[in-house]
Formats: sequence, structure tokens, C-alpha cells
Amino acid sequence: MTPKPFTHRDAVPYRPLDWTGEYPPTYPKGAVPEHVAIVMDGNGRWANRQGLTRVEGHRAGEAALLDVVAGAIQAGVKHLSVYAFSTENWSRSPDEVRFLMGFNREVLHRRRDQLNEWGVRIRWSGRKPRLWGSVIKELQHAERLTEGNSTLTLTMCVNYGGRVEIVDAMRRIGDDIAAGRLKPSAVTEKLIRKNLYQPDMPDVDLFVRSSGEQRTSNFLLWESAYAEMVFLDTLWPDFRRTHLWDAIGLYLSRDRRFGGAVDAPTA
Repeated sequence: MTPKPFTHRDAVPYRPLDWTGEYPPTYPKGAVPEHVAIVMDGNGRWANRQGLTRVEGHRAGEAALLDVVAGAIQAGVKHLSVYAFSTENWSRSPDEVRFLMGFNREVLHRRRDQLNEWGVRIRWSGRKPRLWGSVIKELQHAERLTEGNSTLTLTMCVNYGGRVEIVDAMRRIGDDIAAGRLKPSAVTEKLIRKNLYQPDMPDVDLFVRSSGEQRTSNFLLWESAYAEMVFLDTLWPDFRRTHLWDAIGLYLSRDRRFGGAVDAPTA
């Protein structure tokens, strides 16, 4: 299939995995983070600085996402979770919400075949209430199409919130307790994880946020309990695979102790 000519509105044309000709550093065996979570922030500010509307910033962010997915595969990352639309984003203007709903649907429709060719498994994490049925349909279609892939699992967090994910899990557990199927003493961390949106999602190793803001914004709160946080100043539409590799480099420089400590007094 011959790709159509590229225009800004058409986003990124169909491309091979290594279309930039860039390759990551050589990382020590087993050192690359298994699960990277990304808050894709800065679309609106990027657009306003270009004299464009916020929605044009979201359009430009599609190229960044595709490039970062490719870079994650090159680096050997196995799980990549991205914050596409939060439960708090409903408070934005109706026009922006409508655009984001349609845009998420269109990106999935445009990119699922390319991601499938790259060996990407697409999954959805989030709530059904309020989410457009057409968006859910595209998410579910992408899940079915790519369910056999194992190169990288890309979790699209759409209508997602970390707090509400835990609330929903506790409601399900509470229903079981009320029905007599479960004793309160049986509630454990393992049981709570079992009731999260994606129970088999591994803990986040590296949490990255673009745009210079330094907060988690309610993203993967349970899963990121021991994640290494990296905040980069680059606005999301300017974010590329090289920025992801820079973040991985910072991750590798950290000493991850998971609550442990080594007594090392200085002279």
C-alpha cells in the first residue's frame, strides 16, 4: 500500500519502526524499565506558542506518540502506558472534549494496523460511563486485533483516573463482602490488584511527564507506588524517542531500594 502524502492534519504517515534512523544506547542486560508510564502534557501550551488553538496541539501530539512507541520498542521496553484522557478532562470546554473524544477514536482507527505490524498489543484502561460508544468500539476492536502480539503492550488510558480506579476496585470487593462471598479479613493488596482495570499490568518502573510540570495528575497511583519519576521540560508535541531514551538513562542512574537501605556512613 502506497502511503498518501503527509500533511499536518493527516498526522504521521505510515512508516517503518526505525524511520528516523536513530537507535538507543546499549543498555545493560535486564536494566531497561519493563513498564514506562507517560503523562503526555503540554499540547495546549505548544499550540498557543505557535499561535494555534489547543486542538491543533493535540493533533501534533499524535506524531510524538507514534515516535515514542517506536523508541520504546527499540529500547526493549515491554509495557508503555499513556494518559490519553483523564476522568478530570471532562471539565474542559465542550468543544475540546468533543475533539478529544473524536481524536482518540480517529488515532486508534488510523494507527491500529501499523501498531499491529510492529507487534504492539493495544489495551484500554478506564471507565465506560460517559465515554463515547464509538471510542469504546475502536478500543475494543484494537484490543481484539492485537491480542496476540507480545513485542510491546501499549495501554491507552482513556477516561481513566487513579483514584476512581481504586474506588471501583473497592466497590467490587465490597459487593463480594456484602454478598457473603468474601470475608473482610481476606482483603489484601493482591486482592485489590486483582480488581484493578488491568490486573496483570506490572508495576510502573519509570514514570515520565513532559512539559516541565512535576505532578502525577492522578495517573496510575496504585501501580506507580515505587516508580522512578522523571519530569522533562519538553512539551509533548516536541517529544521524541530520544527524550524517552534520556529518561531511561536517568532511570538507570537511580538507586532503587524499594524501602530497603544500606548502612554506608561517610568518613
